[in-house]
Amino acid sequence: MKSIIRLVLNYIPRTILTRISTFIKPIIRLYLKGDKYTDPIDGKSFRKFIPYGYNNVRKNALSPSTYSLERHRILWLYLKNETDIFTKKIKLLHFAPEPAFHKVFKNSNDISYDTIDLNSPLAEIKADICNLPLEDNTYDYILCNHVLEHVDDDLKAMSELYRVLKKGGTGIFQIPIDLKKEKTYEDSTIKSAKKRNKAFGQYDHARIYGMDYFERLNSVGFSVKKVKYANKLTDEEITKYCLSPNEIIPVCKK
Repeated sequence: MKSIIRLVLNYIPRTILTRISTFIKPIIRLYLKGDKYTDPIDGKSFRKFIPYGYNNVRKNALSPSTYSLERHRILWLYLKNETDIFTKKIKLLHFAPEPAFHKVFKNSNDISYDTIDLNSPLAEIKADICNLPLEDNTYDYILCNHVLEHVDDDLKAMSELYRVLKKGGTGIFQIPIDLKKEKTYEDSTIKSAKKRNKAFGQYDHARIYGMDYFERLNSVGFSVKKVKYANKLTDEEITKYCLSPNEIIPVCKK
């Protein structure tokens, strides 16, 4: 099973996987029906979640209903419980929109919702994150999760995120981070998918972020708070929702 998952994730583009998932989701939901684990995004429960991971396949990682991963579910809980994103009228920009969130935001009467990406079939605006066709100081919230590790010039991308965020606005920019590394590892001479997979842990990554990631965000103007939201949850909730207790949510203010 693990080898099949690695093969699918490494060789089938995610744009295609997103389209395919629409057809197979009902079958998977029925097969995994149960009450042991719950997806907090839609409240549906299953006897187990789906294993997922590029090189290290994680058990109970992918929700059968929303296709959320651990990072999505903990972010959802943070947004719902700790922010006003669902309680006031806002303008939201969502990069590489995750299916887990897309429908909820799109159907909200209080959220003016723009989606953006170069390739995602869910994105209405097709654009390069390093050269955004957007006005300064436009958005109250920006979500840009697991995107920056794919971008060659991440500081340019961060500067663009800062530019289009309103003063007083909030950006959340999750990335895969090695908590044991002080410094980010990157090497622009590594170009092939095979070599990038070996060096950075995934075929389409440009670096492995270390704890200096937050300094990079500070350097373009953001005030960054490192939120370890699992600390506010019980062990039972972490297990029930299949969360990673070490996930850091970078909450960036302008």
